[in-house]
Amino acid sequence: MSWGVCSLRSPYSPEMPLIRSSPFSFVRSRRPFGTTCSVSGTKKKNKEKVIVISGPTGAGKSRLALELAKLLNGEIISADSVQVYRGLDVGSAKPSLMDRKEVPHHLVDILHPSKDYSVGQFFEDAREKTRDILNSGRVPIVAGGTGLYLRWFIYGKPDVPKASREITSEVYSELMDLQRNGDWDAAVQLVVKAGDSKAQSLAANDWYRLRRSLEIIKSSGSPPSAFHVPYDSFRERSSSLDHSHDVNSSSDGSKENKSKELDFEFICFFLSSQRLDLYRSIDFRCEDMLLGSDGILSEARWLLDNGLLPNSNSATRAIGYRQAMEYLVMCREQGGRSSPQEFYAFLSEFQKASRNFAKRQMTWFRNELIYHWLDASRPLEMVLNFIHDAYHDQTGKLVVPKSLSMKKDMSNNREINELKAYRTKNRHFINREDCSDILDWIWRTQQ
Repeated sequence: MSWGVCSLRSPYSPEMPLIRSSPFSFVRSRRPFGTTCSVSGTKKKNKEKVIVISGPTGAGKSRLALELAKLLNGEIISADSVQVYRGLDVGSAKPSLMDRKEVPHHLVDILHPSKDYSVGQFFEDAREKTRDILNSGRVPIVAGGTGLYLRWFIYGKPDVPKASREITSEVYSELMDLQRNGDWDAAVQLVVKAGDSKAQSLAANDWYRLRRSLEIIKSSGSPPSAFHVPYDSFRERSSSLDHSHDVNSSSDGSKENKSKELDFEFICFFLSSQRLDLYRSIDFRCEDMLLGSDGILSEARWLLDNGLLPNSNSATRAIGYRQAMEYLVMCREQGGRSSPQEFYAFLSEFQKASRNFAKRQMTWFRNELIYHWLDASRPLEMVLNFIHDAYHDQTGKLVVPKSLSMKKDMSNNREINELKAYRTKNRHFINREDCSDILDWIWRTQQ
């Protein structure tokens, strides 16, 4: 397989397509490629292929998925736990209506924010959409950063009981104060006493899994370890194959993908960039979400006006919306007033929460061996052509070239020290007067 930039023929037109080489420009492919992609031509003995694209918030996975869908005659299934909600557009970086007209998107705008959407429901919905797309002869491209959604989607739905709303609310109340105070050890001991001794082995501050463990105990009387979890079986099988495998190797993804038990041939990519560049991008994006009269604050106002409180359900716990809603609640309690200091404190908390979320995403996916890590700083044309070749590859020996590979861990002290010294440098909101338009909007709307 050649890793040079090749030229591809669009499935929609006999003309050579425009392929994006950067977020703001396009270049034409240089050599026509006459094959259009269709799953229907796959031999029966081969599994049907599904592409999965993930990455931390702000890495560019949505744009990559969109351009890839145009290239491969595909449709996109969103694996984003916030994009499912109507009205939460800015904070979830939801694809525009124009993008959704150009390429079909699924599991976007399917629920009112007052409703909860579970990982189990995502599994059912995403698998159904995958089957529909394959039956139509097109390519399913599952794109998003919600790790648990993707884990279940790929490996299967665990055989664990679903908690009732009453139990979910009870568990959340029991752990809420401990999480707010950062008392992880006390929370772990609470769950251990309830019946799950393995809660002590959870990664520190993995509050989701700790809550879920308590939900399972209260629902069934048994700890999570009593139930079969497909992902755990694949992990154990993969680890037994090669204990000495380098975690930074670009061929990590091939091992788990060889398992005969997976329902599809999953071709999975994790798009990321150097941590310092990613953090800068996230900070700028948080600023951008506050610009104009229809930004994330406007969406947070709409949530409050619909009777929702911050941190009260899935939608209002989402990064950005929780911080924006809490800020507006404070402003309302102050008669629609906010000082510049209060605004900048909110912005700083929003940016910090977003960076921490990206860090957790990278930690999560570092342990998901099925993913090939790609460098988001490389020209999009190169990434597109590589994934195109990977989709059509029949050897089963996919290796990411060094020119596109992204290491999973920080590899040198300089990078680690630069990250420790990182401080936010805003692009739009720098001085007191820069937030005057937002403070005026708050005064007009939040009294």
